[in-house]
Amino acid sequence: MDLGGFLTQGGYLLSQFSLVQYLEFFARILVACACGAAIGFERSKRFKEAGIRTHIIVCAAAALMMIVSKYGFADLTDAAGNMFNGTHGADPSRVAAGIVSGVSFLGAGIIFRNGTSVRGLTTAAGIWATAGIGLAVGSGMYILGVFATVILAVLQVFMHKFVLSADSMIPGQIHCTVLHPDVFRAEFNRYIAEKKMQIVASKIAFNEDGSATYDLTLRMSSDFTLNDLSGFLESQEGVREIRCELGK
Repeated sequence: MDLGGFLTQGGYLLSQFSLVQYLEFFARILVACACGAAIGFERSKRFKEAGIRTHIIVCAAAALMMIVSKYGFADLTDAAGNMFNGTHGADPSRVAAGIVSGVSFLGAGIIFRNGTSVRGLTTAAGIWATAGIGLAVGSGMYILGVFATVILAVLQVFMHKFVLSADSMIPGQIHCTVLHPDVFRAEFNRYIAEKKMQIVASKIAFNEDGSATYDLTLRMSSDFTLNDLSGFLESQEGVREIRCELGK
């Protein structure tokens, strides 16, 4: 095949890999998804901000970029390893490496902290994965880029609909002053055990009149509402100055 100056001919790049090789590429990405899910599950069980979805996206994107780095420049040489006209001295991997680093800064710009919770991690990971897909398509590995797009999109939709483990928990904050701390503590401990909440951080200040001021950060089920939380606090005797917040 005489390509001449057609350095980005997709048909030629596709001809460099057999169906078995593409199946192996797919398997590498799927195994990366499984490994990322395993690590993310362990992290989410410990109520860390980066959960299953974030770990899957990052691990799959890293596998995709590694495949592109190793095999994405097959259209620069012929079967014997001779470079085509116009490609001598070319270093396309340098630009690809710059894209990976540059997009990482872009993703970091959308991560922000709100109290004890961090928002935007999964979106930032998605942007990084999108850069990897762009690298695959730009290098001519269309099939691999489309496969990665489908896998990550389906996983995102599925895991938004069926949230697993601690990824289903949302942060909440309580600020209140109670006149009878001992009674409140016993009732509150019973309540959080019943609702399967987790206390992430707590601060208690005892006042001169014998009351106590609580500042608590919790994690609770995503179907929990602000009315549920405030309703419990209002029902407790001696509770005043209630302020509740729920994150999404």
